[in-house]
Amino acid sequence: MYQQYHGQAAFYAVYIQEAHASDVWQTQSNIKDHILFASPKNLEDRSAVAHYCIRNLKIEFPSVIDDFQNSTEIAYTAWPDRLYVIDHQGFVAYKSPAGPFGFKPQEVAATLKRLVGPSS
Repeated sequence: MYQQYHGQAAFYAVYIQEAHASDVWQTQSNIKDHILFASPKNLEDRSAVAHYCIRNLKIEFPSVIDDFQNSTEIAYTAWPDRLYVIDHQGFVAYKSPAGPFGFKPQEVAATLKRLVGPSS
């Protein structure tokens, strides 16, 4: 989708607080995949975990990190993950249900198509 719409829409991944920190709520799938990170204690730690996540998930578009006050997560109710489309006027055009079950990129694509037309 990024490849289709990157000239018509800005894409960002915002890394928020870790959803499955090993010292808070570790999942069996993370244990099996050796994804074991404790809750970051500072922005440098959060940045390192975010970098690992972005690299492992092969995210190809720009990524940013939420501040340690979790301002973005609070403003967008983003935990554990959520997809948004913000229109040209700054209004929310699409807000997915919370992930991972609400993670439906096809709904983002439909919203982008409606807002900017078919991808070129």
